[in-house]
Amino acid sequence: MNKRSKVEIKDAKNLVDKKELNLWKRGFTPQAEIWNGRMATVGIGIIFLVIALISQFSS
Repeated sequence: MNKRSKVEIKDAKNLVDKKELNLWKRGFTPQAEIWNGRMATVGIGIIFLVIALISQFSS
């Protein structure tokens, strides 16, 4: 069981070339998932910044 999971992970790493990871592709592609994660992180950061500014100036 342990060897099988290592093989699956090894095969998954070779699905996309490293040069293609930053391309803007639509659909259910690894590139789209990377950009979704990046945009979600930016959005969460902006939300925290807005909350901090509102709490700073609301008192």
